[in-house]
Amino acid sequence: MNSLEAVLAAAERGAPPAPDGGLTVVAQPSPRDLGVIAFTGHTVVFADLPPAWVRERLTAGDLSAPVNPPFLLELGLRTGRSAGNLDLLAVADPLPGPPPLALREVTAADHPRVERALAYRDEVRVWTCEGGLLTVGRGVAGRWEAAVEVGPGHRGRGLGRLLATAARHLASRPLWAQIAPGNAASVRAFLAAGYVPIGSEVLLVPG
Repeated sequence: MNSLEAVLAAAERGAPPAPDGGLTVVAQPSPRDLGVIAFTGHTVVFADLPPAWVRERLTAGDLSAPVNPPFLLELGLRTGRSAGNLDLLAVADPLPGPPPLALREVTAADHPRVERALAYRDEVRVWTCEGGLLTVGRGVAGRWEAAVEVGPGHRGRGLGRLLATAARHLASRPLWAQIAPGNAASVRAFLAAGYVPIGSEVLLVPG
């Protein structure tokens, strides 16, 4: 696979890179997207850098090195970027029928989650319900990504799971989620909504 788009398309079909302990280096799919995805037993670095430069800084067989601070710091210094959060990557197929809760689509919302979506995704759409927010847009390498937010007074009632499930009903393609592992409630919500963990990801952002 010679592009990140091809890697992700295969992963959506249930065929991620083989767990061979290897490293794949591909070009950035866009000027915005640069980072590292760690699948089971295989890592993909997407950056507009010579593959030899990347390989020289990683010990063969050390599967954790590409997502550890020493390499990410070097990658950031070389590209003028800084590493963001190490996120869990999960993916789910679309579901037929209407969403399991009433949603209202809005064209704009003054909310940090929406601001983040607009910074990292294209074709962003936003839905709200009482106590919750759902965004869907095209993110890394054009994949469809979902994110949810539940208000403080509505947590612990299953709303996060319903929003994550609703995203699948609104999608026509497989849907990805980037989840901070420390946000255990969000992890549980997406797993309960049928999203399957497929790896981890670190994105490097300018500045």
